[in-house]
Amino acid sequence: MMEKKRWQQGIVKRYEKNPIITLDDIPQPSNSVFNAAAAYYQGNYFLLLRVEGLDGKSRFFLAKSQDGIKFKVSKKAVMEWSDKEPFKTYEKRGIEDPRITKIGNVYYILYVAYSHLGTRLALASTKNFKAFRRIALVSQPENKDAVLFPKKINGYFVRFDRPVRQGIWLSYSRDLVYWGNSRCVMEGRPGYWDSDRIGACAPPIETDRGWLEIYHGIRNTASGKIYRLGTALFDLKDPSKLIARGEAPILSPREYYERVGDVDNVVFCCGAILEKKTQQVKIYYGACDTCICLGTADINNLVERCFD
Repeated sequence: MMEKKRWQQGIVKRYEKNPIITLDDIPQPSNSVFNAAAAYYQGNYFLLLRVEGLDGKSRFFLAKSQDGIKFKVSKKAVMEWSDKEPFKTYEKRGIEDPRITKIGNVYYILYVAYSHLGTRLALASTKNFKAFRRIALVSQPENKDAVLFPKKINGYFVRFDRPVRQGIWLSYSRDLVYWGNSRCVMEGRPGYWDSDRIGACAPPIETDRGWLEIYHGIRNTASGKIYRLGTALFDLKDPSKLIARGEAPILSPREYYERVGDVDNVVFCCGAILEKKTQQVKIYYGACDTCICLGTADINNLVERCFD
């Protein structure tokens, strides 16, 4: 019975006072807050929040915390759609779903530029979470769900992304702007919880056994889509090689705030932080495209789940 319960409930422990950020925490009238990138800088936790305004367009607010639980949100957005080309044309409907990866002393932000022309990936950066600089548009449409690896591999920058809604792909770049040598490395599994669509969530975490990727999977049901989180492990030297992939999800919509909202039955992660001293992973996830929640899991358990 205990084994069955573990499989049913997943291995992520929800923070007992979830959600940690709601619409009430946003200092200006908005529709919702969800899908936050996460980073740790100079003793503080930072979340780059996707906030949808009353105009239906998303922009990024910044939240700061000393303990990773209680956050204070910036009074104004730190990034909005650009009024300068080439970004202006492709961000007319907002900017969405950021992910943050630290490489060297720079925090790179991959995000989605959204317009009537579709979705494209864009890249920005910051060194201090005070000034944010756009770098380039770094994909063709349609593409989203992109995460950077935290180090070069064989001399290349590496990213996961999801072009044309077809699985998780791997791409390489010398300069972070021009990407190529792309290949599909993982697809949806017919009949499973991740049968209809998958995408990368948080930036990969380097472990002794491989690159750990927390990803989301979608299954279409008679009453709509269900978003869940799972884990997969990729080779350290050649991340195009999938080593293992868990059969069961690590987190599924169970609680009311994960079941009912702007988009029902959604848990969706854009950021995770490994606490090296405790080996615990803080997983920040959006619930129902309505609020932001926190879950924790042991890094070793997340890796082991890949082999279940």
